[in-house]
Amino acid sequence: MLAISKKEFWFVVGSQHLYGEEALQNVKSNAETIVKGLNESGKMRYPIVLKELAVTADTITNIMKEVNYRDEVAGVITWMHTFSPAKMWIRGTKLLQKPLLHLATQFNESIPWETIDMDFMNLNQSAHGDREYGFINARLKKQNQIVVGYWQTESVQAQIADWMDVAVAYNESFNIKVARFGDNMRNVAVTEGDKVEAQIQFGWVVDYFGIGDLVQFIDAVKEEEVEALFAEYKELYDFDYGDYDHETWEAHVKVQAKQEIGLRRFLEAGNYNAFSSNFEDLYGMQQLPGLAVQRLMAEGYGFAGEGDWKTAALDRLLKVMANNENTGFMEDYTYELAAGKEAILQSHMMEVDPTLAVNKPKIVVSPLSMGDREDPARLVFDGKAGDGVVVSMADFGTHYKLLINEVEAFEPTEEAPNLPVARVLWKVKPNFHDGVGAWIRTGGGHHTVVSLNLTTEQIEAWAKLVDLEYVTIK
Repeated sequence: MLAISKKEFWFVVGSQHLYGEEALQNVKSNAETIVKGLNESGKMRYPIVLKELAVTADTITNIMKEVNYRDEVAGVITWMHTFSPAKMWIRGTKLLQKPLLHLATQFNESIPWETIDMDFMNLNQSAHGDREYGFINARLKKQNQIVVGYWQTESVQAQIADWMDVAVAYNESFNIKVARFGDNMRNVAVTEGDKVEAQIQFGWVVDYFGIGDLVQFIDAVKEEEVEALFAEYKELYDFDYGDYDHETWEAHVKVQAKQEIGLRRFLEAGNYNAFSSNFEDLYGMQQLPGLAVQRLMAEGYGFAGEGDWKTAALDRLLKVMANNENTGFMEDYTYELAAGKEAILQSHMMEVDPTLAVNKPKIVVSPLSMGDREDPARLVFDGKAGDGVVVSMADFGTHYKLLINEVEAFEPTEEAPNLPVARVLWKVKPNFHDGVGAWIRTGGGHHTVVSLNLTTEQIEAWAKLVDLEYVTIK
């Protein structure tokens, strides 16, 4: 489900006719070498395509217009090989509606002191061109990314690759469709939000469905389909029967298998890539979806509980940005307050994302006090360790705000034999007291998306692209 349509990035090189045709041929040759080197570096997830030299205003404007309407082009990388008069860039840059990266580099790594002359200086004046080009982007208030350094170094290539993931996610944000099964949880404030503004600002489409619309899809699933999926579960997960007899336990798990098939078909039929459920809206359902939801999240669907469509959409966005690795919906549950061990236990009623699992998940059936339905099945596991970022989206009435906190996840060392849900543990930065205090003070919600693959810089880059206020705690 995470499959993204083919994407590429255009490499546009700034120069001018002043230096003559021979110089422009050198500019083109050097640009070809850089593009070939980046594509063959093994760092880029998407191909880079060299375009014609940007030596006139008309050329630049036409390139940017084409970028806008070509769906496969996710963004533009610019490089100022020589001095490129910035007035030429005004119209095209103003028209550009996709992410822009200014690569402040130079073809040669070092100055050739023994041979350098004015011809070399004129041809290789990226330092000169970068400032002219940077000025016009600043004046136009363009939220472009700037990567500085020699193009062959791994750190520079890694920064380009990270930006590419952000740019692809920015484009895919306008394809996010959330199916809400029921409304948000009654009397809860943080899950509310302006769906029209979310579509205007982020591109997210949010549609409501009564739970009966989903039940029809679930009821249409055939028994042989359920049995086939149950056999798949046997191959992938450990079975923990607990105190249930095998027949009862397996019957409860097969309810989730039926829900998984029905949910997937519903989402595919409407081209939805994110969804939310609510334990207060379960008319016609045997169980609250748990295992079914976890399986879909593992495929790349965005999700959040209690009707929290904002977090479901954000989950999908960050999954795209992180290539669905170590990224998922989360909820703050319980503090560890022992001195020197301060941390937060993250979990949910059932729906913890398996992309975060450090060990082989097991299927557990256990009662759920909310929802007044059968005991639902869910995947239980421990979360991975690693540095990460946790993100929450809040609607403050006048505007949306993104809360970002850097965290350090760690593997649990204590057993929890009576806890029938997956668990993730992390320490917040800069420290527990300041981090938690700042999160609460600035309005961060209890529903979040965590990623152990993304960086604060990537999240902030997306926020700038959509003109979103953000607060970073680190």
